[in-house]
Amino acid sequence: MVRTLISLDPEDKRWLDEKARREGISMTEIVRRAVRGLRAEEANAGRFRELLDATHGIVRGEDGLAAQRRLRSEWKRRSA
Repeated sequence: MVRTLISLDPEDKRWLDEKARREGISMTEIVRRAVRGLRAEEANAGRFRELLDATHGIVRGEDGLAAQRRLRSEWKRRSA
């Protein structure tokens, strides 16, 4: 592991110390988890954006609800 020195506002440091005490883990572990969470959030946002881009404009010139009902009726016919 790489050691890193960070500066925190006093109220953030107090909050981290208290959270670490309540959870029975080190402040360092809380920071590690927060970084992992932020990285996962960023990765998920990118995948979500890709999905939006891939599906954008699938139904053009048709009311979204009408298109949804039409597609669902097709599914019902296929499963029957």
